[in-house]
Amino acid sequence: MTELRDDTREQLEPHIGIQASCALTGINRSTLYRRRTPKPPRTETGEPVARPTPPNALTAEQRDELIAVLNSEEFRDKSVRQVWAALLDRGVYLASPSTMYRELRSRDQVRERRAQARHEAKKKPQLVAHRPNAVWSWDITKLPGPARGQFLDLYVMIDIFSRYVVHWEIHTRESGELAERFIQNAIRANGGIAPDFLHSDRGTAMTSISVAELLSDLGIVKSHSRPKISNDNPYSEAQFKTMKYCPVFPGSFGSFADARSFCRRFFEYYNHEHYHSGIGLHTPFSVHIGTAQAIQHKRAATIEKFRSNNPQRFTRRPSLPKIPTVAWINMPDGDRADTAEEATA
Repeated sequence: MTELRDDTREQLEPHIGIQASCALTGINRSTLYRRRTPKPPRTETGEPVARPTPPNALTAEQRDELIAVLNSEEFRDKSVRQVWAALLDRGVYLASPSTMYRELRSRDQVRERRAQARHEAKKKPQLVAHRPNAVWSWDITKLPGPARGQFLDLYVMIDIFSRYVVHWEIHTRESGELAERFIQNAIRANGGIAPDFLHSDRGTAMTSISVAELLSDLGIVKSHSRPKISNDNPYSEAQFKTMKYCPVFPGSFGSFADARSFCRRFFEYYNHEHYHSGIGLHTPFSVHIGTAQAIQHKRAATIEKFRSNNPQRFTRRPSLPKIPTVAWINMPDGDRADTAEEATA
């Protein structure tokens, strides 16, 4: 019965093809293919018997010549198919592209052959601030506008030591010229005091020539985040989250004036009323102008006075949150232990 089906299928194949002939006779195609091309024999140890060399295979001399041509100074930076085409244009045929690839693969040379520029990994920014105006950080965030797809650009400059928002502006676009004027206005708003270092991400406005020239003229050292690493600009990102997650932040702004009005109220609150947990529950303004330590002493005196009048209320002397003495962006590796100890002193 099986032989009859096989004979019938073989008679049908020239007319209707393998797939249809197998379907009509009830023979599985994988069975047919396995019969036609059985598994190669194996040795006693289970290893497949080596395939005999095809009669049309390249000789050892021909393979060496082919590799020599592919690795020659003229062709070593070109892809295999480019070499193959260039040789054909000269009336030379050594082998097919697949053969070229096979010979290269046998020598572990299948990789990018073209000369390419090498870009060094971006250096991790490491900045330390022991006082206000040592390191400023700035960034631009989008504010939703009155219509879908419309946004306003909020430029914000922050001092990483005091968390004080030195200056902010709203514009309808990002540009190097606007960024240059924004930095100038920030320095002017800070009483003409410029920072030692200015850090930002790698936006087009931040890396523009106009900004670079301004910082060079002012003697400010510029610093940039590594590409796609938001943790390299943590103070600006955290400040934006504080703003956008506050309960009164609107879903969108009806106009440019509406956005300016909100930001004016928010940053006034943030600088002068917001007790920031990162600076010992002081306001950014008090840390920026240097009055935080006096306020700290006053708080300690208030607690001590209450404790003296009510000793039964305390089992140990209360302590205030410490005012950090250092802030950093990616703590320098060499000073990690000293810097961490100093920050909690």
